[in-house]
Amino acid sequence: MKFIKEFKEFAVKGNMIDMAVGIIIGMAFGKIVSSLVNDVIMPPLGMLIGGVDFTDLKVMLKAAGIDEAGNAVEAVTLNYGTFVQTAIDFLIIALIVFMMVKGINSLKKKEEAAPAPPPAPTKEELLLTEIRDLLKK
Repeated sequence: MKFIKEFKEFAVKGNMIDMAVGIIIGMAFGKIVSSLVNDVIMPPLGMLIGGVDFTDLKVMLKAAGIDEAGNAVEAVTLNYGTFVQTAIDFLIIALIVFMMVKGINSLKKKEEAAPAPPPAPTKEELLLTEIRDLLKK
């Protein structure tokens, strides 16, 4: 019973909810970056290279054929073009996350560097100030 109670406390804490929202947004962001790479960046890059579609870049290890039993055997290929696209996806996501963390850190530094306002005078200080002013008169 203690385990269930501890799990319930853990699950309803704000940090758990924030983490879940972050993961969901991260997954959606990954899809956006994949689309950016696949649909916007790679086609012009392939055109510059000579009309190459990166998903078609592969090395044939074994050609397709028919085995002794008459069953079709698929080709074995090394799909390095897909790897290149995935690597570019990763680099873009890593760059954006780096820029976000750097921006957040610079905002934190600005908050830390901003001087704190002086504390309000206490009642004793106010009373002593009034006494001083009365003595000056």
